[in-house]
Amino acid sequence: MSLAPAPAGSPTSPLLALRAAILAWLATDAPLARLMGGSLRLADEPPRGVAPVYALFGDAEIRDDSVDGARRHRHALGLTVFARPGSLRSAVDAAERIADLLHDAPLALAGHVLVRLDLEAIAVRRDPASGEARATLTLRAITERLSA
Repeated sequence: MSLAPAPAGSPTSPLLALRAAILAWLATDAPLARLMGGSLRLADEPPRGVAPVYALFGDAEIRDDSVDGARRHRHALGLTVFARPGSLRSAVDAAERIADLLHDAPLALAGHVLVRLDLEAIAVRRDPASGEARATLTLRAITERLSA
């Protein structure tokens, strides 16, 4: 699945538009890049042969939230940051930076406008089998499709 913006005039999924806007916004931040080893490492799938710190787009759900003829969508979106081995803090630091960057961020979505974006929670977990630590941000958003 590509996060690149759709060509002009083509229909765009509100979820993919939101994810692409988040990716573009976070890619501009040098401190976040440093926390992730020198560049933003945010993707759909775990990168091959790359050690953490990196982040993955997680589970997402979109629900219709249309009102007064406006085509709106309510989003629940997860973003998981994987820690360096032995350093839970590496995931927490990156997750907190992402949360700070997304707070009141003027995200530009292809084919949609962001009505609101809120951080609902940051949950920190360690996998009992592997010992791998991660921090998961749960985001809530409302988007509205731009009229053609």
